Amino acid sequence: MPELPDLTVYIETIGTHVIGEPLERARVASPFLVRTVDPPLRACEGKRVLGMRRVGKRIVFTLEDDLFLVVHLMIAGRFKWRERGAVIPKRLGLAAFDFPRGTLLLTEASTKKRASVHVVVGEASLAALDPGGVEPTTATLAQFAEALRRESHTLKRTLTDPYLFAGIGNAYSDEILHRARLSPTRLTRQLDDAEIARLRDATRATLADWTARLRAEAKGEVPEKVTAFHDAMAVHGRYGKPCPDCGAKVQRIVRAENESNYCARCQTGGKLLADRALSRLLREDWPRSLDELEQRRSAAASRTQ
Repeated sequence: MPELPDLTVYIETIGTHVIGEPLERARVASPFLVRTVDPPLRACEGKRVLGMRRVGKRIVFTLEDDLFLVVHLMIAGRFKWRERGAVIPKRLGLAAFDFPRGTLLLTEASTKKRASVHVVVGEASLAALDPGGVEPTTATLAQFAEALRRESHTLKRTLTDPYLFAGIGNAYSDEILHRARLSPTRLTRQLDDAEIARLRDATRATLADWTARLRAEAKGEVPEKVTAFHDAMAVHGRYGKPCPDCGAKVQRIVRAENESNYCARCQTGGKLLADRALSRLLREDWPRSLDELEQRRSAAASRTQ
């Protein structure tokens, strides 16, 4: 799912093409895309784009007459900038928004069509679409701490809760927690003030660094490849690969559709976190530490020689 850094770069690059220009036509290929009926999507046609912004993980086009076109990309939704009047791709295409200088295509590489478009009137209606999480890059330490301690959940779950923090998902939460040297399963109310300050600093630094990196990669163009997996990431998507800081192999926890990646040496004091499915299967055979895991691997390798 595109997260705060990806969405920021989308807004910056798309904005160079559409701000100040009229939305000439909106073409929709998927009947499930538009989730509002009043006003209809066609009400946006002919209206100039006055600006763009992010609300949570939604991208907002501010139009004339107090209209807002709100797009939630969900997991697999993506934008592509093409020549004016470009055809909507048959398999992946959801919609096309035609402007004088080109067409903004909305695609979704998934059989589960979850991306959505809302058209609303007025700031109050727009605010109703905001889950209300604090902005992690601008929140004060007090605001950050209040959101973190509001409920007693794991750090992973809390950072990715849009009602608590805006714009953070599976990928950057892994990177933030690695940078902060905190376990993804640590409970929020167990953190002391120093650890909360460290987590807040890691959050701001991680999101700022990745926004700058993605901005440099885009080179002013609408990004063609927006992915949650980057070679330069420390732990996310790097299961079994060496941690860039200590060299230990990156571990993972898989629960339902979500996967957390972490470094046991850097984040959990060498303790292996229990993967719900595997630990239930292995029970007493589940290795309790990184050292025990490495010993078992070495023993297994010796037996096969």
